[in-house]
Amino acid sequence: MYHANITKNIIEQRREKAHQSCRRIENDPWLERCIIRKLKKYWSPEQIAGRVRKDHNVIVSHETIYQFIYNRKPELKRYLLCRKGKYRRRYGTRIREKQRELGKKVRIDMRPTVIEKRGWLGDFEGDTIVGARGTGSLVTHVDSKSRYTIIDYVPRGTAEAIKKKVIARFKKIPKQKRHTITYDNGSEFARFETIGRKTNTEIYFAYPYNSLERVTNENTNGLIRQFFPWCYQW
Repeated sequence: MYHANITKNIIEQRREKAHQSCRRIENDPWLERCIIRKLKKYWSPEQIAGRVRKDHNVIVSHETIYQFIYNRKPELKRYLLCRKGKYRRRYGTRIREKQRELGKKVRIDMRPTVIEKRGWLGDFEGDTIVGARGTGSLVTHVDSKSRYTIIDYVPRGTAEAIKKKVIARFKKIPKQKRHTITYDNGSEFARFETIGRKTNTEIYFAYPYNSLERVTNENTNGLIRQFFPWCYQW
């Protein structure tokens, strides 16, 4: 015979048992605060579990932390490295990947002051001019002192194509006349580490949305467009 109350009690007992592991965290205020604090720093549950065990000899599994988040603190899901499921992507999230790439870039204000004074040859500013669809791009480099300008054409303005073109071009320039290159933040310069290593130059980046930090290159690109009309066709 079916009894609604008995069935309800059984369901509640099962649900209670399923959430008991979460209480391992809830019953320890210090552990709960520690987990929440590290989650907000985008630590993964695996990292948190390993760190509290190593530093504080507190044993809590990453599965328990996941259950705590999904069952008790769903507002913390936005801090998980993989937001569409319980587990993070193997190589980290796009957010972390972007943060790592940004962390590798040396900003323009870290350049030696002699560059700002245009004290010697060999400090270049670089950029690309993108033409109409299918027409390719121009890769431009301008020496900040002499205004000596290098223009290279690439059929496709990919990071790999631009890397090869820049390396080939700068290897033809005497070492004493190539010291630094300052780029904008376009993804086409994503291979900047290889460019710097192969050409023996220091690579710097302007801050986003601040073209005045590379005014020599910007002005030169404006002149170049007069001689390459297809660059106006976006």
